[in-house]
Amino acid sequence: MSSALASGEAAKVGLAPAIRLLISDIDGTLVTPDKVLTPAAIAAVQRLGAAGIGFSIVSARPPRGMASVAAALKVCLPFAAFNGGSLVEPDLRLISALRLAPEAARAALALLAARGVEAWVFADETWRLLDPHGAEVTRERHTVGFDPTVVRDFEDVILRIDKIVAVSDHPAKLAAVEADMRARLGDTAIAQRSQAYYLDITPPGADKGHAVRAICERAGVTLDNTAVIGDMGNDIAMFRMAGLSIAMGQAPDAVRAAAKLSTAANTEDGFAMAVDRFILPVAP
Repeated sequence: MSSALASGEAAKVGLAPAIRLLISDIDGTLVTPDKVLTPAAIAAVQRLGAAGIGFSIVSARPPRGMASVAAALKVCLPFAAFNGGSLVEPDLRLISALRLAPEAARAALALLAARGVEAWVFADETWRLLDPHGAEVTRERHTVGFDPTVVRDFEDVILRIDKIVAVSDHPAKLAAVEADMRARLGDTAIAQRSQAYYLDITPPGADKGHAVRAICERAGVTLDNTAVIGDMGNDIAMFRMAGLSIAMGQAPDAVRAAAKLSTAANTEDGFAMAVDRFILPVAP
């Protein structure tokens, strides 16, 4: 085990079962704030493979928006998009998908319109929006690697919505909308931020905990022998599911408190550091 481990960290790793699978978030974890997959991250995944440890990814992104990362890391296991709402093969063939009930989708869209918050809709493998010059559009285009479809409304896909995203450059405003959205939707949908400026509305069951369970079943690895790593509130569900959970260094306090271990920030190759400090020392 690395001598760089603090004694408390070493004890926690020493108590962990052998890790046979690592499942990682993408944004804020695998990539930098500029959405760059660093050479250190790529090399760390290669070291996992050499040690016989499987690797997969789970993200709020749509499947198409995960494809370049999956290809660069040579992911050969199924991975999960839309916070776990869709499970896909590495070639993007759909394995399973959960979609918002139309009543929940309409209620969410009505609340966003009333609050003056922009809405994006992901459906039929497209990213749909009303204003192509709105908040965060340039960032999202860079992140997912494809252009949005500009529409007048979302009624034509109301029965097939994978995810709605509320978008704002004002995190405090979005936090208030998040609380109201949860109160409005109840158990008909999940409302949780995936970034400070994105509030994701997804179907019941479309969370990263369910995604981790599904990937483990496909990989033939137990949850106890699985590690997960992430940085936002929507990652806590997978922290609760896996045998070993790791939070990124820049994660909010509540997220770091929910994980068993913490690593450095994504500006400091915290993912690669976590692989070397916490995963490889408990390889089978």
